Amino acid sequence: MPLLDARDMLAFPGGDNSSDTVIGNVHFNLTTLNHWNYTLFSNGTLSNGSWCLLTFEPYTPTYVLSNGTFLNVTWCWSPTEPIGVRAGVGIGYAVLFAVALVLTSVNLTKHGKLHLPAEKRFWPIGRRWQWYWAAAVCATAMISLLTGVDVDRYFLPELPIILTSFFWYLMQICAIALVWEAVRHWGSWMERQFIDPDPFSLRQDDGRSKVELYVPLFFYLFLWLNFFMIVPRNWGAIQYQRYPQQTLDVAAPSATDARFKAAAFLLAVCWLITTFSLRHSIKYYCPRNRGIFNRIIGFVRYTPLRFMLIVPLAATIVAYQALVAWHFEYSPLKVDGLTAAIYAGGYTPALLIVFVQAIIGFMNPNEDLELQRQRRVRGRELDREMGVVLKPSWWRRMNGEHMDPNASMRDRLIRNVQEISGNKPTAPTIEVPPNAAGRTNEPVEMTPVSPSLASPPITSPPLEPYTGRSERRREERARELAAGLLFPEAAHNSATAAARRRQELMMDGPPPPSYTDTVSNAQTASNLQPSTVARSLSAQSSGSTNQPPQQIRSMLDV
Repeated sequence: MPLLDARDMLAFPGGDNSSDTVIGNVHFNLTTLNHWNYTLFSNGTLSNGSWCLLTFEPYTPTYVLSNGTFLNVTWCWSPTEPIGVRAGVGIGYAVLFAVALVLTSVNLTKHGKLHLPAEKRFWPIGRRWQWYWAAAVCATAMISLLTGVDVDRYFLPELPIILTSFFWYLMQICAIALVWEAVRHWGSWMERQFIDPDPFSLRQDDGRSKVELYVPLFFYLFLWLNFFMIVPRNWGAIQYQRYPQQTLDVAAPSATDARFKAAAFLLAVCWLITTFSLRHSIKYYCPRNRGIFNRIIGFVRYTPLRFMLIVPLAATIVAYQALVAWHFEYSPLKVDGLTAAIYAGGYTPALLIVFVQAIIGFMNPNEDLELQRQRRVRGRELDREMGVVLKPSWWRRMNGEHMDPNASMRDRLIRNVQEISGNKPTAPTIEVPPNAAGRTNEPVEMTPVSPSLASPPITSPPLEPYTGRSERRREERARELAAGLLFPEAAHNSATAAARRRQELMMDGPPPPSYTDTVSNAQTASNLQPSTVARSLSAQSSGSTNQPPQQIRSMLDV
């Protein structure tokens, strides 16, 4: 690929002899230069189509070897030029994107933190995606702007213009994804507030849920199609802008080909899907309006201020990408393109979207905390409707209901038993040595009860340990023993009720005779037949249980 037009070629200046030439006050072997097909151009470069070096001072080489190698050489793709307008403005924008990245990180920490258990329908990653995309916008923009500095400084365009263009397109994709995730998550947050009072107010198999399932899939389908139209391509043709005719013949057709035009169309589809998602959320989670004009007014009325700013900015991104796909002179891919158009349409909308998101993020509370606040408000409203008056926080401490965090487990169990039995303490008990009567002092600020008026101690019938083979019955008996120790009054009432029921069952009549009495009567009766006695004896189970079980050795024993 030629570096410059043939009209810019110059003849080598004469030297001391026919095989000598002087370039930049340095003598070179003309025979060697002609052998390796080097050509001198009017812009002060020396090139053979593969190598290009600067010949003007102070970058003039000092010597050329017979194999065509130059000593102390400076290549044409070196940052030798001063920073221009495009690079200076780009540094300022890079600083602003760095500030936006810091604000995005703070908002990610604030809104990504969990204060409630994670729910299956509302994963924490869902509300963090918008901040992840915002960070990606800032990172790609900073790379594009910082590499754009070398676009002005390189003597001939090369790798910096490719990196600038590549990361600029990635920034556009991330900015559209940021707006989409902000809109999608707002709808999810509205749904979460809608079903929090009543989880069964919205069905999970209706048209609304199906739309919310498939719309994100369609959005990311078209977004990835936009990505594949732009990124996997030959970017090398963008750098061939070393003279005007080369720009028109190589760079401009490559930057405005059919793939870039199709990518702009796919990005427009993504914006339309984002707008549809916003309309869907307003339709189902905001008050409904009747009529076409009322729906339009309601759509504008219930759209949050944030979306009234960032959705039009996203449309500006789509429009500018379509503009540069047809007009190369306004494109960031052009080395000497229009700077005002590049920054006004290429970088400013994405920067404003990130800053709007960051400012609104600082103004809005964490969603879990906001949900807790709404639950407290609903609880107070329900208490007011039911006539429940909640006592202030100091009431529990004044009435002895404050639990000491340093209390032992024994003190807590005693306190629970006292509350169940109705003996709520009004102050903590102070353990003191026994008095002269052999009893411990009463709790502080408690009037002692007269012995004659004191109620007898609660005693419950002792529970005998279970000796059977049933594991379930053994566990039940263990629980009964534990309940009797922790709650003696309840155990006493339960044991008393069980004894009373057993006594009522015994009042129906005498118990049936035992099998032993039946067998003894059968043996002593003289009027019974031998077969009757045999049947009575066979009914006795004491002998069969004391003997080992019968071993069956064949079918004849059955």
